[in-house]
Amino acid sequence: MHYTFSEIIWLILIYSFLGWFVETIVGTIRKKKFVNRGFSSGPFCFIYGTAAVIMIIALEDLERRPVFLFLGCMAIATMIEWFAGKILERLNQQKWWDYSRKRWNFDGYICLQYSLLWGALGVLAVRYGDSDFTALFHLIPQPFGDLLIGGAVIGIVVDMSVSSAAALHIGKPAKAAVRWNRSVAVVTRRFTHFIVNHVERRMERAYPLIQEARKDIEKEGHFAEGCCFYKIVWLFVIGSFMGDIVETIFCRITAGVWMSRSSLVWGPFSIVWGLAIAAATILLHKDRDKPDRYLFFVGTFWGGAYEYLCSVFSELFFGRVFWDYTGIPFNLGGRINLLYCFFWGIAAVVWIKVLYPCVSGWIEKIPRITGHILTWCLIVFMSVNMLVSAAALVRYNHRTAGERSDHVIDQLLDTYFDDARMERIYPNAKTKEEVGTPKEIPVSR
Repeated sequence: MHYTFSEIIWLILIYSFLGWFVETIVGTIRKKKFVNRGFSSGPFCFIYGTAAVIMIIALEDLERRPVFLFLGCMAIATMIEWFAGKILERLNQQKWWDYSRKRWNFDGYICLQYSLLWGALGVLAVRYGDSDFTALFHLIPQPFGDLLIGGAVIGIVVDMSVSSAAALHIGKPAKAAVRWNRSVAVVTRRFTHFIVNHVERRMERAYPLIQEARKDIEKEGHFAEGCCFYKIVWLFVIGSFMGDIVETIFCRITAGVWMSRSSLVWGPFSIVWGLAIAAATILLHKDRDKPDRYLFFVGTFWGGAYEYLCSVFSELFFGRVFWDYTGIPFNLGGRINLLYCFFWGIAAVVWIKVLYPCVSGWIEKIPRITGHILTWCLIVFMSVNMLVSAAALVRYNHRTAGERSDHVIDQLLDTYFDDARMERIYPNAKTKEEVGTPKEIPVSR
């Protein structure tokens, strides 16, 4: 089933509200007073809505395989809960929730009993909830439904922006707070300060663990000190480049041919690798002193889940399958296999323990002003590159389906990114109908 943008937003809102309702009821009963448990100020827990929609879209082809559907739902929900907990901790160096006292917990963010619960709820959402809630949306008259979704998107953006600002501002040292306050006009400062403080107090009441000060602040005079925004951008670009080179060499060794392994139309960049390196750094850079087996387990599990989701969404948005593991034992839907999951685990250990400290040190040696200028140049280049690549892939899929267009943008894409060029850049990209046909070269990302 293909969902429209409005339907996806509607499902996110529905499941986010249901998650907020359950969390708030449980929190209110425990504390014997009303507690808003959401990250946002509105009646929504978007972690629930996001998880549910990802399950619905990613696991649709497992609907008739209940065991794998349950395991998939459990894995996705657990991954998102762990990922969200790590990200929130990075905001102010405190856990927002802690399962350390529960049996079979991992890292204090996830535990077996909740993972089993998420798996069961995910099965209900995939098999029953999406069709019922989508049908409910279509009962709303068309103009009102579109206005509702448009207003909801604006509200979500504003709400999450304020909530994120509050989360970043909680516990910020006095000097940083003074600099932040002086950077805006007096009236705007007072109004913004009032709103942010209100959200801060609500967050602290709902999650008492987040009240301690945020310590990891970029130092004056150094470029990309710590795991900051600028360093993450550089790691994304470097990881994309390194991933493309590694896959190109691997293809040459195993298949004896040189071929493009890039995700983008300009330059040797593999976005799957770049995002993986950036995410692994954000989540694990402070865990580099933990045992290798911890990093290996995290990398194996999350790497497999990440690759599965990348496969689903690339097929969903671009209409192409970029890798297929159906010929490899212990695969799941041809999207992931056990051997490559172990590779993700090894890669996590090597990156965090060996490569990241070296690469991080090299980045920090860049002069501050030069670094800032180069970073924004990279952001502009990679953003344009990804946008053009996405448009070219969508148009490539439309041409394959026999769709013609007189739109000027489509004509430009047809001229500069014709089928021959797209086949050189993405030699293994296939439509879903072509998957399973014999091929002479290995899979690519």
